[in-house]
This record gives sequence, C-alpha cells and structure tokens, in this order.
Amino acid sequence: MGKASRQRRQKKDHDRQRERAARDRASPPQAEEIAILIATAGRAVEAGDEAGFYRAVDQLTAERAPGWGRAVSRTLVDLVKFTVTGAWKNGWQPAELARQAGRAATAAHAAMAADMIVAEMRRYAAATVDPRWATQVAALAVTAPGADDGQYLSAWRAAVGEADPTAPIAIAVQLLHVLATLPVLEVLLPIPGDITGRPAHPTPGTAASTAAGHDADERMLSRIRALLAKAESTEFEQEAEALSARAQELMAKYSIDHALLAVRAGNKEEPGGRRVAVDNPYEGPKTTLLNTVAEANRCRVIWSQDVGLATVVGFPADLEAVELLFTSLLVQANSAMMRAGGKKDQVGRSRTRAFRQSFLVSYSIRIGERLAEAATQAEQEALAEQSAGGDGGAGPAGAGTDLVPFLAARLVAVDDAVDGLFGGRLKKGRASRVTDAEGWASGRAAADLASLRNREAVAEPRPS
Repeated sequence: MGKASRQRRQKKDHDRQRERAARDRASPPQAEEIAILIATAGRAVEAGDEAGFYRAVDQLTAERAPGWGRAVSRTLVDLVKFTVTGAWKNGWQPAELARQAGRAATAAHAAMAADMIVAEMRRYAAATVDPRWATQVAALAVTAPGADDGQYLSAWRAAVGEADPTAPIAIAVQLLHVLATLPVLEVLLPIPGDITGRPAHPTPGTAASTAAGHDADERMLSRIRALLAKAESTEFEQEAEALSARAQELMAKYSIDHALLAVRAGNKEEPGGRRVAVDNPYEGPKTTLLNTVAEANRCRVIWSQDVGLATVVGFPADLEAVELLFTSLLVQANSAMMRAGGKKDQVGRSRTRAFRQSFLVSYSIRIGERLAEAATQAEQEALAEQSAGGDGGAGPAGAGTDLVPFLAARLVAVDDAVDGLFGGRLKKGRASRVTDAEGWASGRAAADLASLRNREAVAEPRPS
C-alpha cells in the first residue's frame, strides 16, 4: 500500500475509533457526551480555535456526573494508545514518536507520549517484539507508572506537580491531534506482534556459535563506543587523536570482517534502514556531515526535513559504523565551534549563526575529501590482505581480486533497497549556504584535526 493511501486510511480509522472507544468505556449517554466533547476539542485544535478548545476542555474537566473524570481519563488513554498503534503501522518507532511529540508541541506532550507507548507495549508478549524495538521502549522515561487508565490523568498531574486541573486533559487532546496527523514514514522495523514480518538475521553454525558471534559483535561495538567517548571527553588533543585512531581501526575490522564472514558462510545478508535524528540548529549542515560519513561507508541517506529524521540505508555493520562515527565527529565539531566562541561583524552585530553554519559546511566537505583520500588506499590494502591472507588468497568468491566486485554488488543492493523503500518519491535537496569566510576556514581546520588516518574500513571507496 502506498504512502498516501496509508495516510488516508490512518485518518479514517482515527475518526471512526475516536467516538467508538468513548461509547464503549462509559454508559451510553455519558460515553456519547465525552466523545462529542473530545471530538469538539480536537476540531478546535485543528482549526486553531483556542477559545473553543478550552471551552471543550473545561467541560471535560468538570465532574459532570459520578465517575465522569475516570471515564474521561479512560477514553482519552484508549484513544491515544490506539493512535500510537496507528503511528507504528505508519512507520514511526517508539523513540521517534516521543521525540516528535516534543518537537510538535512541548516536553510535557513528549512525556505523556512516552507513557502511552509504554502502556500500549504491555499488550505484547516479549517474543513478538523485535529486540531493537524493545530497546527503544526501555529507554523511555515513564512519568506516571502503575496508574490504571481511569486514574492516569490525575496520576500524571500529581507526578509533574501541575496545579491546573485542565492541563492533563488539554495535553492529552493535543497529543491525540499530533499523533493523528503525523506523516507516513517508511517501515524499517517490524511492529509489535508482527512475528512473520521480522527480518531474518542469519549467522553461521549452531545456536551456540550464533550466540557467540552476537556476543563478539557486542563486545567489539562496546569497545568502539568506549574509545570514542574518551576521545570526545579528553582535553588533550594527542590523546583524543590516538583514541579515535584506535576506534577507527576496530571499526575497520568489524565492518570488513562482518561482510566477508557472512558471504563465506553462504549467508544472505540484506541491507536495512536506520533513522538518525538531526536537530536544529544547523540541521542542513549536520545532514551534510551524515551524508558524507554514510557515502564513505557504502550507505545512502534520505532526509525527511519536516520531521528532522534522516534514513540511512545500508548493511548492518556499515550502519553501525555510520552512526558511531557521525555522532563522534559531530561532538568534535560542536566542541571546536564552542571553543571558537561568538563572532561579531565590524559594526558589532552578531554573525555567530553565519559563522557556525559555514563552519559545519566546510567541516563536512573537508571530512569528505579526507575520506575520499583514504578510500583508495583502503581498498588497495584490503585487496592485498585478501591476496596474502591466511585463507590462501581466497576472497569472497575465491580470489583476493574479487573484493572489488563484491563491494560493488553491495552498493547495488543498497541502491535497490532505497528504491524499494522510497520508490520515485525522492527529490534532490538544496545545499546549505556558506556566508562566513572565517567559519569556512575554521571548519576546514577542525576537519583536518579530526584524525582519520586509520579510517580505511569505514571509508571503503565506491567502485567506479
């Protein structure tokens, strides 16, 4: 089903369920009245009618009959959880959903969205939930744990110390509107309960060797993360350079070994997607940096600017390398910008924003140049290692020189995966503007200091 069709279906389902859930949760007259008031408040939000919105919220807040408050709470919780599930079906993952609630509204809306996501997840057995999905849910902070649906709004109000009794209802209705009007995204993970849709992750050997391989991967990634964290936090440039170099060596080994072991074992490894949050300020230059790192790792980036998310498409080990290195380089760039301080023009007006945007654009371009310089050497060394390795020179298909067509085939597979996810809906974006010469020069210098001398494995070249 196409993206536009899913969007239309989402809206119809939401409208149909909004009043149905209300009628099912209270006595018929009360349920009908609650449903009408919630629908009225929702239409007021959509129309920008603040006065009409708060009239409906005031009526929902007032205890109009015995059990009214509990019925309102149950109804709103049901509706929000239903809309959460609808968003999942339309490609939104738990962390993205909570983040977008905060972007579109406030931190309070994000907190309530997290509660609703966690509550909805209780419906699903652990065996029916993808581990990556479960990890995102586990990372969400819960504001009002343990409250049943009928007590949730009052428990939430008490937990945050909110004095206004209308606030939790207002936030719930606004959150309902935010979730119901989200754009449709590409589905990158199987949603809870979708056992048959779970992507396979084949690994060689027995169950014991499979577990051992996973543990080895986790140990390697943990070491890489620890090295990069130290590189970002140290005050000594030479130490940071040495730590970054060691992390890049490990990424090199992880990425290439993972790919070659998979093909030698006869496993069919497929590209996948991972979304990376790209926040303001300077989201354009930050996305440029992400794209530079992704291209060096045989991945593709598609930026959904309206929701501040970039989809990176590639093979699993390459996706890990992209996210780790992008995060580290961005931290280093931000630190360098902060050290440079604010900037003013000749008449004393601030030009800090222009300086930092130009800095990041230049930084990204220079990083790309350095990755390209390292790429040719990286492929040559990988070919030499394959020819003289302990396997008698056997590459993925029997000879060391087969590495080039092997990598080329993986690039084609990534491009095919992008076409499968996005079809013909992609359009070329505009480059970020550079308006500050000092920012450009400073960004280029900072990129030179970001040590990439052992960057080979995560800077594999794109074969010509």
